[in-house]
Amino acid sequence: MNIYTVIPARGGSKSIPHKNIRLLNGQPLIHYSIRYSLACSLIKRTIVSTDSAEIARIAQEQGAEVPFLRPPEHAQDNTPDFPVFQHALHTLEHLYQETIDLLLLLRPTSPLRPPGLIEQAVALMENHPEASSVRSVAIAKEHPYRQWQREGNFIRGVEQTVFEPYNIPRQQLPTTYFQTGDLELIRRETLLAGSISGPRVLPLLIDHEQMVDIDHESDLRSAEKKCRDH
Repeated sequence: MNIYTVIPARGGSKSIPHKNIRLLNGQPLIHYSIRYSLACSLIKRTIVSTDSAEIARIAQEQGAEVPFLRPPEHAQDNTPDFPVFQHALHTLEHLYQETIDLLLLLRPTSPLRPPGLIEQAVALMENHPEASSVRSVAIAKEHPYRQWQREGNFIRGVEQTVFEPYNIPRQQLPTTYFQTGDLELIRRETLLAGSISGPRVLPLLIDHEQMVDIDHESDLRSAEKKCRDH
């Protein structure tokens, strides 16, 4: 299959200024996702989608391709993933004059992925042609049955289809998962149908100990320690 990696890296970031190019163990954060993609022989092109000329320059220095700058309307604080990847798919197919079978999404904020995730995700897709996408997940520590939300002066359980789910013993709770952000592999047909995931999402399970998600300054410090420990 013809597989392109797309690494989204817009210039603006509220939680950590210039997050995507902040240094982690002496390298810009985006370095780790670029090198992870380049190390996989299954990937034809490693593309960075950014609205920033500075990030584009750094990404190219790291070995990625930046054949376009993302339009400002697709680089806002509240821009969802879908228009970013729809734009990338259409633009890349036009530029390179070929059909892309799968788009691989690698977020710079997950810099220390365990080895072999791309190969595992592609194998899942090959073994399940009915799947619309693959998404990395981990078992949820905080179960959604025990989550609450405000309702006036009171709180009520978020889950409403089960009677008092917050009182069910932990051993009887169904296993639930949350997305880790390490990897998403999306079929071309899924994007063309208007979604970044589609209705049949295959899970790629990751252990909590292998997860690194950079969203705050404290996460950078934790990641630095993991780098030193390895």
